[in-house]
Amino acid sequence: MSAPVLVLNQNSKRESGRKVQLGNVNAAKTIADVIRTCLGPRSMLKMLMDPMGGIVMTNDGNAILREITVQHPAAKTMIEISRTQDEEVGDGTTSVIILAGEMMSAAEQFLEQNMHPTVIIAAYRKALDDMQSFLTELSVEIDVTKTEEMRKIVKSAIGTKFINKWAELACDMAIQSVSTVSMENASTGRREIDIKRYAKVEKVPGGTLEDSQVLDGVMLNKDITHPGMKRKIENPRILLLDCSLEYQKGESQTDMELSKDVDFEKVLQMEEDYIRRITAEIIAFKPDLVFTEKGISDLAQYFLSKANITAIRRVRKSDNNRIARACGGTVCSRTDEIREEDIGKGAGLFEIKKFGDEYFTFITKCQDPKACTILLRGASKDILMEVERNLQDAMQVARNVMINPRLVPGGGAVEMAVAQKMKEKSKSMTGVEQWPYRAVAEALEVIPRTLIQNCGASTIRTLTALRAKHATDGNTTWGVNGEAGEIVDMKKLDIWEPLSVKQQTYKTAMETAMLLLRIDDIVSGSKKAEGKEGTGNAAPTAQ
Repeated sequence: MSAPVLVLNQNSKRESGRKVQLGNVNAAKTIADVIRTCLGPRSMLKMLMDPMGGIVMTNDGNAILREITVQHPAAKTMIEISRTQDEEVGDGTTSVIILAGEMMSAAEQFLEQNMHPTVIIAAYRKALDDMQSFLTELSVEIDVTKTEEMRKIVKSAIGTKFINKWAELACDMAIQSVSTVSMENASTGRREIDIKRYAKVEKVPGGTLEDSQVLDGVMLNKDITHPGMKRKIENPRILLLDCSLEYQKGESQTDMELSKDVDFEKVLQMEEDYIRRITAEIIAFKPDLVFTEKGISDLAQYFLSKANITAIRRVRKSDNNRIARACGGTVCSRTDEIREEDIGKGAGLFEIKKFGDEYFTFITKCQDPKACTILLRGASKDILMEVERNLQDAMQVARNVMINPRLVPGGGAVEMAVAQKMKEKSKSMTGVEQWPYRAVAEALEVIPRTLIQNCGASTIRTLTALRAKHATDGNTTWGVNGEAGEIVDMKKLDIWEPLSVKQQTYKTAMETAMLLLRIDDIVSGSKKAEGKEGTGNAAPTAQ
């Protein structure tokens, strides 16, 4: 026999066929097991240390997986989907991982029976389409303008989080901040709610959580630039700039040759005249407050404070945009282009307060603010980080409901209802596809099952009772009470979830499972051993 032909580089490792498929299934299951205890109101927290020695304590699926380093490519895909879920709808990061892991393990038995992955994928795709239509059937529409309705929804999103002890406060803060930043876009006629840009969360350690509030304006971690300036102004005229109030230095290095001794004085005089000119242009509009994104020279500070104008420098661009939205001003790029309508007159109060050792600028009592700041107080930095994550989820849920005002029952009820409908449908299906289709229906039960497990109730007994409930018509809203592990009607407990979150969860989980089942070959190449680029070994796996 002739010597074998080596096509691949000797350093690269190749796995193919059944071994890869089952490896992917196991990787997905392992990631799901890490997160499993973080589902529901009785969820546990995970404590993670990052390489720098910082600590993260959370039960947010995305935040946990972000910190974990894995080597297996399928596991990396799983971590990505939780990030996608967080960016798209902001909630359901834990359930999407658990579902995707369960969908993968549902396919395991079929792979072992030598069923072709494409057959399984075809059944999964059919199941996904049906799931979406069943979800829409089971959903109910609500009136977004009623605060009570909104509070119920946000409360069910917060119920599984660390801040559920302060649920009332958190609900009100989330709803207030989302309704502040929501805007009707005149050109497209769509509602635009940009939480990331216009609802800023400022964390100030100290005080208690009850002191947290949503400001009807903006707060910055800045102090005045000149001690002679006012620290409190009522109904200020606000001017926003993004140009520097100091003498402009040349872009490249410039050399000046001075021939007479008076030339140097001339140069200084020119600098002073320039600053005098730009400050005079600002003073002409009689603003009380000037914010600029760049620096303010000492001379400019002197001129401004003489004219009774308070100036704050080096404001972040995002903060400047928020102030513009809150007080109705426009950010100007040059002092000679300022117009009267660029000045913000919508703010009611400007004041500087001191928390601990730092000074904070508050611009509050705005008439119709379209941006807000959420001020969080709390005992320690770790608690504040967790509260911020929880609040972000709550705000995302409120935003989703405002954009798509349809809800489905929570607590695993909708999963059981969809599973029941799918089982009924699978009875009328023919061919080999019905088995993976049915397996998907059973895999959906992982959500109620995990809820029961996490509060320590008897899994088999409760789940059987729940199945029996759903087998009779008209009980689609029955689910698991995550606190006690009993089956209850979700209408009574008022636990609802936005339809858009559920749909995104199912889509993401199913599509990931389909993607990972399609893989039948993994070639892990390695860097060439040049210098210190690394040798032929792959990175060690995180245990």
